[in-house]
Amino acid sequence: MFLQINFKLLVRGAAIALAGGLGVSTTVLSADPVIEMPAGAVRGDSRGDVHIFKGIPYAAAPVGDARWKAPADAPVWDDVKDATDFGPACLQPVRTTGSIYADDIGDMSEDCLNLNVWAPKNAEKAGVFVWIHGGALRSGASSQSMYDGARLAEKGIVVVSINYRLGVLGYLAHPALSAETPDNISGNYGLLDQIKALEWVRDNISAFGGDPDNVTIAGESAGALSVMYLMASPPARGLFHKAVAQSAYMITTPELRENRFGQIPGEAIGTWLMGKLGAADLKDLRAMDAAALTNEAPKTGYAPFGTVDGKVLPRQLVDVFDRGEQAPVPIITGFNSGEIRSLRFLMPPKPESAEAYEAAIRTGYSELADAFLAQYPATDLEESMLAITRDGMYGWTAERLVAKQTELGVPAYLYIFDHGYPAADKMGLHAFHASELPYVFGTWKKTAPLWPKVAGNTADLKTISGMMGYWSSFTRDGVPRADDHPDWQPYAHSEAYMYFADVPRAAHELLPGMYELHEEVVCRRRAKGDVSWNWNIGIISPPLPAKSTECP
Repeated sequence: MFLQINFKLLVRGAAIALAGGLGVSTTVLSADPVIEMPAGAVRGDSRGDVHIFKGIPYAAAPVGDARWKAPADAPVWDDVKDATDFGPACLQPVRTTGSIYADDIGDMSEDCLNLNVWAPKNAEKAGVFVWIHGGALRSGASSQSMYDGARLAEKGIVVVSINYRLGVLGYLAHPALSAETPDNISGNYGLLDQIKALEWVRDNISAFGGDPDNVTIAGESAGALSVMYLMASPPARGLFHKAVAQSAYMITTPELRENRFGQIPGEAIGTWLMGKLGAADLKDLRAMDAAALTNEAPKTGYAPFGTVDGKVLPRQLVDVFDRGEQAPVPIITGFNSGEIRSLRFLMPPKPESAEAYEAAIRTGYSELADAFLAQYPATDLEESMLAITRDGMYGWTAERLVAKQTELGVPAYLYIFDHGYPAADKMGLHAFHASELPYVFGTWKKTAPLWPKVAGNTADLKTISGMMGYWSSFTRDGVPRADDHPDWQPYAHSEAYMYFADVPRAAHELLPGMYELHEEVVCRRRAKGDVSWNWNIGIISPPLPAKSTECP
């Protein structure tokens, strides 16, 4: 372990001794923690038995003329860097005030590659939990109060949260950018940032009492998509040893130059966007104000995604996991029963009648229509429509992840979060997208201003203690355990899963038939190769391709 030296305490002690020698009255002040690590010394704060360090630079952000390049090493500093305030969030459009997800993320900057550490006092070889925030790869920040890692750190783990480049600054691909690199590739800059942060953890976390050989990557929504990208990315291999993916979605991903699955190639998207923004060339684009660029790109219809470039992302996620080429690490993954209740823009308009719904399903799913209607009946159109979109993105992905990790012979743990509470249920948001986060972090008093307030009743506190226990135990030793809660069996044990409802409950066979149905649909579309498998579901499904010999 690297030597931990409290420089501030030493300086204060010398000052007190000097003042005492001069006959000056002195008051001994409590010292802030100072950590000496290879990158330099940082001074943080303490809260109870946890040391907190904020805004530590983990890389040099490529800005201005260097924009859209891989992150460089952060400069090493000689003085003691103040780490008591969060660093700036990465540039992003401001959320609308009416969103339950809108939160104050503080200052924003193009120079935003910083991270935060919560470490138990006297930690030694502690498991490390690296949190990757969500926000559709276009928003969010490690500074959001709901991600405060102090309570998880009290469970004996070191918690790290990171910022990474977002939106057009983080994911733009373009032929001119590709030409600048030895591998002739571009895009995935936000993912390269995440890899750089994991390298920083490998090199520096021992100084905080963390074990660089016991790192868990974790994220929700786009953070969980990032977890899958990291599991699939060769440059990330060996930098982590376990994974947590909350509400992940194994979507169709644009390829760098090839038009596959109805996706416009990444370089073509970049060329189109450059024209939309009125830039003549890459020099013009780099000369644009970063904040203006960040705000204008989404107005054109641009949306950030990873790019299958053959190097950072070698192939489609579904192909990586089918071939067993992903990181062979234990995983916790799951989804929320009400994912789409707060994401209704993902759901197509409800049909006029049950008859119209059934007719659309029969047109879209041919001989699979009976199985589809059994899973999503016409008797309750609202609930079926919500469930179709949920399962087509999140439910299918979660079960696919545990199935594929199980095939590799590593433990995989599945869950569904169906915990409701009065404020959310009153708004029609039972177990909505991301609603599990305050339960995982124990931050139920620190949610965003319009977030339905968690009551903190007996069922809430029981769920909080269970989820915090399972997540922290998994980070420590790879097995999710929680005192006074049921054992969580791996998926390999009769398709076991954890059901987080009023309280955590162990169960088997989550939504029987759901995974098999969506897996068959996805397989046929992949075999045909001309349509995305994740967006065209339910009543807007194009006619399903015929059964393929490629599908089991």
